[in-house]
Amino acid sequence: MNAEEIERLVKLHLPNAAVKAKDLTGTGDHWQLNVVAEEFRGKTLVQQHQMIYRALGDLMKKEIHALALNTQEP
Repeated sequence: MNAEEIERLVKLHLPNAAVKAKDLTGTGDHWQLNVVAEEFRGKTLVQQHQMIYRALGDLMKKEIHALALNTQEP
């Protein structure tokens, strides 16, 4: 798993989002994501995070062991 792939998957679901993925441990399975998206407007923090989890899909079951999320509206 690499940063570019994670960013690409999030942008498939949130095309206008600004996404920055950072590998926290160098092992490719612990990530920090900063996502700024208009689609988050009016959504709770839980709903915003659920949108990211949906974008990453099955990667959350095996390839991504830990995910720290920072989501916000522009």
